[in-house]
Amino acid sequence: MAHLVETMAYAGQVPWHGLGERVPADLSPRQMMRKAGVEWEVEKIPTYAAKDGVDLIETGTSALIRSTDNKVLSPMVGDNWEPVQNVEAFDFFTEYCAAGDMEMHTAGSLNDGKVVWALAKINESFDVLGNDQVDSYLLFSNPHQYGKSLNVRFTPIRVVCNNTLTLSLSEKSKNEVTLNHRRAFDPSMVKEQLGIAHEKFEMYKDASRFLAGKRASTSDVVQFMNNVFPIADKQKDVKSYEDLSRTAKRAFDVLETQPGADFAMGTWWNAINAVTYLTDHELGRNADTRMQSAWFGYNQGRKVKAMNLAIEMAEVA
Repeated sequence: MAHLVETMAYAGQVPWHGLGERVPADLSPRQMMRKAGVEWEVEKIPTYAAKDGVDLIETGTSALIRSTDNKVLSPMVGDNWEPVQNVEAFDFFTEYCAAGDMEMHTAGSLNDGKVVWALAKINESFDVLGNDQVDSYLLFSNPHQYGKSLNVRFTPIRVVCNNTLTLSLSEKSKNEVTLNHRRAFDPSMVKEQLGIAHEKFEMYKDASRFLAGKRASTSDVVQFMNNVFPIADKQKDVKSYEDLSRTAKRAFDVLETQPGADFAMGTWWNAINAVTYLTDHELGRNADTRMQSAWFGYNQGRKVKAMNLAIEMAEVA
């Protein structure tokens, strides 16, 4: 099976599946773009229908083509679809890296160029308990596909287990900006909407420490896992571990074995990290499909749900 990761560069430890080129941590955004193999442009060209194999009829739509190899990224977009070039995405980080507020960490191409991403480490971190460190990152995903929106979001990562956590604690604390392709990309507007990292990260720090200070009973954790990974029979009354779905049981089982479990054993912080550890490191067909789902797919939404549920249950515990 082909990897979803097409090209990639990374600073630090080898991530996920071991693909990509290891680079120094002090690269500029454009240097990272070149090392990640995404120094190419997206061209929007008109499409045609062939009649009787001879006559070409203009369809009124366009296709997105990669400049380097004419790879079709999206076969049909409207005339008002505005591609965001990869260089625009990477230039978004330039002023922050130049000021020493961030450093480029990971970048690459997924799905044959259909999604290009860049991840920068923000120079801000906190400890939940003792040496249980959480770092802050900014993730920029730039899809070259019809129906997909550009997304810029803050993403905390727990160092001890490399769990990609969720910063979305409520609608009022939105940690991301999503833009469609019906207008040109305006980086100043995105930066204004995001506000940059600090207040969001402080909010997440408070939530994490709150969860680490709240004990979670076995029965509550069973109900928590059932809500996150529900059984097929919605009418069944889940009362114990034996009633859980197979995936929920796996999440429950890693409560005591996941990296960093000893930091906050028996707390809601441990429970939420069991969910994130399972989704990031065990679920899915292979490592790069897990990465895509954890960042851009179903498991990202699952982790948002789990975080909000853990806080809700901890508040009444």
